Amino acid sequence: MTEIEEKLAHLIRTVDDLSDVIARQDREIDRLRLRVEMLLAREAARQAETDGGVILADERPPHY
Repeated sequence: MTEIEEKLAHLIRTVDDLSDVIARQDREIDRLRLRVEMLLAREAARQAETDGGVILADERPPHY
């Protein structure tokens, strides 16, 4: 019986530890999601400010 109680206590501790890890990861994911949204909004604003010039990747090289 003591062995079962020890194993149960260990499992409860493990579940609590994993729960803490999941909660921390959830907060981190929320924080990162907000950063990505902020960066996407900043990039959209930056692209809206451009004067519609030629994108260098679409420009033909001078030797053509």
